[in-house]
Amino acid sequence: MNTEQLAVKVFSRPWFHRIDLGQGIVTPGIDDSPSKLGIVHMPVDLTGKTVLDIGAYDGFFSFEAERRGAERVLATDHYCWQVGGMGDGEGFKIAHEALNSRVEAQLIPVEEISPETVGVFDVVLFLGVLYHAPDPLRYLRVVRSVCREMMILETHLDAQDYPRPAMVFYPGATLNNDPTNFWGPNMPCVAEMLKEVGFSRFTFFPPWQAARVVVHAFV
Repeated sequence: MNTEQLAVKVFSRPWFHRIDLGQGIVTPGIDDSPSKLGIVHMPVDLTGKTVLDIGAYDGFFSFEAERRGAERVLATDHYCWQVGGMGDGEGFKIAHEALNSRVEAQLIPVEEISPETVGVFDVVLFLGVLYHAPDPLRYLRVVRSVCREMMILETHLDAQDYPRPAMVFYPGATLNNDPTNFWGPNMPCVAEMLKEVGFSRFTFFPPWQAARVVVHAFV
């Protein structure tokens, strides 16, 4: 599509991710996605790696993994590709076409992800998903089952003043007026859950906000 056609498609809809599509067009996402690249510490060189992006939304991190040389990238989502408005999945499709991307896409709930349904990947991106999980340990077991080398986890935190592993439950829409926010673990809880599901070692990066943290977990 030409620049004018692309601009019409991009600016006629809401976006979550801020993606540079070229031709002078950047999607007007409410999330400053480029600034998060340093925060999540995605490997600069992914040449030859396979990458799974769980909860891809508009696909910023999927397309970035491709740009960094990944051999195969699979973007998966379910809720954010079906709810309508900003979360209807069309943003991903527009960006995919504009970037002439080879990133694959699969509409699938986290609960159905397995080696049989998606395969196994060197790197799994699990950004901003864990606290939306009704069953966090189940979600982490799913991630571990399809992770060959490392997972990059980004999550909301709570109960940071409590020394033992703990997690706060948010009934209804008590966290940010969002009924899909369920849990706020503290960092000891995140560490113990990662051990429980079979990650052998992990690196915590300093919280990038008071209640957000990034962890690299390794098989």
